[in-house]
Amino acid sequence: MPFKLSSEAVSGLLLIAAAAFAILLDNSPFSAHYGALLSTKATIAVGSYGLSKPILLWINEGLMAIFFLLVGLEIKREMTDGALSDHKNLTLPGFAAIGGMAVPALIFWIVNNGHSANIAGWAVPTATDIAFAVGIMALMGPNRIPPALKLFLLTLAILDDLGAVVIIAAFYTSDLSMISLGLALVGVVALFVMNRMGVRNSSAYLFVGALIWIAVLKSGVHATLAGVAVGLAMPATKDEEGHSPLNDLEHNLHTPVSLMILPLFAFANAGVSLSGLGLNSLMEPISFGALAGLTLGKPIGVILGVLAAMFLFKAKLPKGTRFGHIWGAGHLAGIGFTMSLFIGGLAYAGADQLAAVRVGVLGASVLSAVLGWVILSRQRPKGGFLD
Repeated sequence: MPFKLSSEAVSGLLLIAAAAFAILLDNSPFSAHYGALLSTKATIAVGSYGLSKPILLWINEGLMAIFFLLVGLEIKREMTDGALSDHKNLTLPGFAAIGGMAVPALIFWIVNNGHSANIAGWAVPTATDIAFAVGIMALMGPNRIPPALKLFLLTLAILDDLGAVVIIAAFYTSDLSMISLGLALVGVVALFVMNRMGVRNSSAYLFVGALIWIAVLKSGVHATLAGVAVGLAMPATKDEEGHSPLNDLEHNLHTPVSLMILPLFAFANAGVSLSGLGLNSLMEPISFGALAGLTLGKPIGVILGVLAAMFLFKAKLPKGTRFGHIWGAGHLAGIGFTMSLFIGGLAYAGADQLAAVRVGVLGASVLSAVLGWVILSRQRPKGGFLD
């Protein structure tokens, strides 16, 4: 039987390829061209009104808003008709997500305590890259991974994304423009009024969302949050044929986000010069904080969260899993990559700090993927998870 890659596996491989290509370019004779391409300004204008931004910012604030729209859609779907709809299913991954965010943040803070300029990046190791983590698990095949473990990791990663949205909104804003923020809030209210009135045209929500994106971009709050607002407002009620605007839009966005937007983000943000790079570079406070937070803090936090849920609420491990499976999944959750790089770009403006983030996050993501693969591949299934 021929080996067939799942969509999750393909997405993960594309992310790896895009990041590797960016690093290759940034360490080749074409390095200057790579930097010039990302800094080239692109303009969208209607008459005398327009936005002019470097390509890098169009990717990070424009295309990533579409990614966050998909995140919002996934969160709402899970809350209305998925794993997040039953609070009983939330206990274990919920506590695992809390532990998996708190412990890495604490480790980063400890490593960088005394370096006040670095503390802003405390949230860098709290994130999980859903596409990368689930992609690695998909590459291992269904015979090695209990289905319940994949659901556990997916739920944990979605909750991580929800936490990242809250963190971005609460901690990574600057110089708020109350007029622009007020216009954005009017747009958000309009979205939810449309939902309550039964408007089911996705295009109407996307049009209002585009206006919100422009207002948020000017407000000082990160523009990607506009995508989350649209996703949460999209109607989830199904018609007689079983379709809903939410499910249809999520289905339509999944392929372009996974196969184009996320690889483009990786290509634009993973480039880092390896000149003079050695173990000393990984020991720099920002790099080491991100590396230790993701590689050690994530699995430790996930395990502690699971133990807390089992002790406080008598939660049980997912069907067919042992603690070894949870430990391996905790390492896969340490693949921060897209979200960690994104938060790092919000936390720091200096080139040296951004380079340190990239070194730490890329190193941690590779190491976490390898450790997760090795640990999970050595686990024996616990009693018939394929039944």
